[in-house]
Amino acid sequence: MQSGTRAKRQPAWHMLASEFSEATLNEKGSGEYDPSFVITKLGAKVNRVVVAGLLERLEVRETSNGSTLYQGQMRDPSGLHYFSVGDYASESMRELTLSLVEKTEVGEPVLLLMVAKSRWYQTDEGAVYTSLRPEEACEIDAQQYALWLTRTCEDTLQRMKYFTDSLAAEPTREGLLAAEIPEYMVDGLLVSRNHYGEIDTENYTLNIMQALDIAEGRMEAASQPVAAPTPPSDSVEGEAASGGESEVKDTILSIIEQLDQGDGVDFETVLTNAVSRGFDRGLAEEKLDELSNEGTLHEPRFGWFRIVG
Repeated sequence: MQSGTRAKRQPAWHMLASEFSEATLNEKGSGEYDPSFVITKLGAKVNRVVVAGLLERLEVRETSNGSTLYQGQMRDPSGLHYFSVGDYASESMRELTLSLVEKTEVGEPVLLLMVAKSRWYQTDEGAVYTSLRPEEACEIDAQQYALWLTRTCEDTLQRMKYFTDSLAAEPTREGLLAAEIPEYMVDGLLVSRNHYGEIDTENYTLNIMQALDIAEGRMEAASQPVAAPTPPSDSVEGEAASGGESEVKDTILSIIEQLDQGDGVDFETVLTNAVSRGFDRGLAEEKLDELSNEGTLHEPRFGWFRIVG
């Protein structure tokens, strides 16, 4: 390959899951080595990201061509990142992935930091989804996670400011530059504005407030798995193995109480945490419905649960 034909390495954006996962716009250059981008509602033109959070799931799958693919999900205060590690990953990334699979299988909590390439795909029905392909990753502690949260919130606030400033400017490159929008944001803001139209940034503000609460130690439980309640000493062996009905309900209430950051806890998070505590998913879903029907829980919005009172 001749020198200079490969595109330069793109910078990595510190980004919360909510901003990345809501993106439905992509851009790909015409050249073989041109980078591809996911463009967020705030105008970030993303090829690579720095993300962190609690590793919730990591499963191995065999692909149709016989290769091995590890698919996982990682939660930060704003939502979920989905990622995959395949045979194409570096040896160090594959080794780390194997060790993480062992830890998730035994329910060991893992806070993970990763630098990853952005990816997107479109279904036959036209829906667009984002995911990540990790380049490098490492386990971190609560203090390092707090530092990442603080930096990421600062960057998100800055993008929100540029987005707001751009609304009052002429929607051209010259107009945005005249409004003192930095050049690295201009192209993304122009195309995102045309694609997404008017957007409400209030959700990002709430995400930032929640993230900073965790960074400052006021919501520690949101970055850790929920501990299962101690089973009663007289539980019979069979009930303990499958999870007694009252124990399942107690666990669900404990999960929601500890993870509710003001908007409730989503259905999948409740069930994922219940399953990680050793309960049957079907039984947990049944008891979640019972708690809702009997009025112990309510849904402030569809699929999100809060404890009444």
